[in-house]
Amino acid sequence: MRTKLNLLVVVLAASLLASCQRDVYMFTSFHEPADEGLRYLYSEDGYSWTAIDGVFLKPELGEQKIMRDPSMVRDKKGVYHLVWTIGWQGNEGIGYASSKDLIHWENKKIVPVMEHEATTVNIWAPELFYDDEEDRFIIIWASTIPERFPKGEEEERNNHRMYYTTTQDFETFTETKLFADPGFSIIDAVIVKKDKDDYVLVLKDNTRPNRNLKVAFADNPLGPYENVSEPYSDFKTEGPSVVKVDDEWLIYFDSYGSKSYEAVSTEDFKTFKKINDKIRVPEGHKHGTIFKASKKDLKGLLKEKK
Repeated sequence: MRTKLNLLVVVLAASLLASCQRDVYMFTSFHEPADEGLRYLYSEDGYSWTAIDGVFLKPELGEQKIMRDPSMVRDKKGVYHLVWTIGWQGNEGIGYASSKDLIHWENKKIVPVMEHEATTVNIWAPELFYDDEEDRFIIIWASTIPERFPKGEEEERNNHRMYYTTTQDFETFTETKLFADPGFSIIDAVIVKKDKDDYVLVLKDNTRPNRNLKVAFADNPLGPYENVSEPYSDFKTEGPSVVKVDDEWLIYFDSYGSKSYEAVSTEDFKTFKKINDKIRVPEGHKHGTIFKASKKDLKGLLKEKK
């Protein structure tokens, strides 16, 4: 009897410890007109989100002093890395900063990813992805270089393609290269690893008649991504953010046409189910990315704003 009781105590203690150490879902955010800075939402289940009051990093980089599309990744040492859009136009680069607690930031700088292309119209929505196979970070973003690609239905200054660079330390970066040219204007792309040698690119088809979300597939995080799907979102949707909850992938996105935040779920990125009735997203939230944070860091954020 004593042995069983001791075993029960050990199991309960282990369960309590695991619960205390369990990560929480975090969602980077900003409010229009994007001149205030970095905000957060948090969630225990990936469906119901709560806003944390306050701004945790002000947009001080670049001439236009804005922060849009904040994308966050936590590395193996627990350090958080952030990239964001610093301007509507120009080729200054992307913003970067790092933090150990999501409150205090260091290494703030502009990464001049398109300085070699003088005619670059814009550098939008940089997205961070950690490639665990090669132990490197991949940064992708959308830019327009007039006259570079067949414009199709797009005006030359709105004909985007995706570009990328990689880094292991956020000090040195590989040469910028073309990441994705699906034959149409593309922005707001997100790399998702389903399994080894099995990757999905969640993207926005930004051509005027579409402006909706699609997916494409590859066996390498750098592509080439092929077999672009039919759209699974309505007209005027953008900013996809992807998180895996149990056996399903949830894709959140900004439905700016209907002025709402929406989501779909999928198990295979081929069949998508609307789950708007299952989610709760605070009003005013604009798209960032979903990542995992420690409960300790969440507690610090909540205490900071009391």
